Amino acid sequence: MTFVKSLLGGAAALALSAVGALAEPAVIFDLGGKFDKSFNEAAFNGAQRWADETGGKFLEIELTSEAQREQALRRFAEAGANPIITTGFAFATPVEAVAGDYPDTKFVNIDGFLPEIPENVLMISFQEHQGSYLVGMLAAMKSESGTVGFVGGMDIPLIRHFGCGYAQGAKSVNPDITIISNMTGTTPAAWNDPVKGSELTKAQISQGADVVYAAAGGTGVGVLQAAADEGIFSIGVDSNQNYLHPGSVLTSMLKRVDVAVYESMKAGADIETGKGMVLGLAEEGVGYAVDENNEALLSAEMLAEVEAAREAIISGDLEVAAYYANNSCPAHEF
Repeated sequence: MTFVKSLLGGAAALALSAVGALAEPAVIFDLGGKFDKSFNEAAFNGAQRWADETGGKFLEIELTSEAQREQALRRFAEAGANPIITTGFAFATPVEAVAGDYPDTKFVNIDGFLPEIPENVLMISFQEHQGSYLVGMLAAMKSESGTVGFVGGMDIPLIRHFGCGYAQGAKSVNPDITIISNMTGTTPAAWNDPVKGSELTKAQISQGADVVYAAAGGTGVGVLQAAADEGIFSIGVDSNQNYLHPGSVLTSMLKRVDVAVYESMKAGADIETGKGMVLGLAEEGVGYAVDENNEALLSAEMLAEVEAAREAIISGDLEVAAYYANNSCPAHEF
């Protein structure tokens, strides 16, 4: 099943041509800002694509504090926005708190989790460990030192989920590989600290890392910059970040937040809610980027191995362990 069919469902897909000027959609960007070159920017790109293609307009706000979450949700609901799309796991609880007060408004949360999902809420999450497994393979194949790094943003299970997939992929190529991991912090400020990202990367390089994967939002910009400055390879995340340092960014683990936002806006008030959706390799929800900025770095043999693993994961012949399963990782201790 494709990403689009999974997201919209049959009824919503049929209703697309009728959706339009009834209400403006809204998107609330998480801390770090819509131009973080990663997660939030992917969401913005999806919204902008919808606006460019339809001529429509969308409401938006960039949060500057945790206290604004529920306030922004209520503000847009009162203004008649529909659907209201939120980015980031921290929106799950505020969405749950607000949704019942606006039963005619559809809410979408990307990356969060609710044990019971309200009828007018759609929760979209991704199998980041699957995409991270593939870039972990590439990291191990490219490494000459036998040591690779991982820099996470806020230390939460979601980011350990990324790191766990990365470690499994790297060890599938080289069982003896050393993986160094650091988290940037324990508060939302960890998503937007490129200076700290640079410092952590340089520290990992001093320990032998010659490929470093950043799963840290705006903080990752510092990781990629430090890697380029020090002459090693980096791996971007969420958006395609290969262009930031051509020839230095080995690849980017794509998390199609842009498509999730675009399709949610396209479906409008007819989007199917009251459910959760998990998108992985099979749904084209995650993947890795190859373009003119990095194709010279990846040999045909490397790509063939990764593609074989991708197909095996999709078919079920290869299972990547999820950090969420046991709050631990079989391949690496965080």
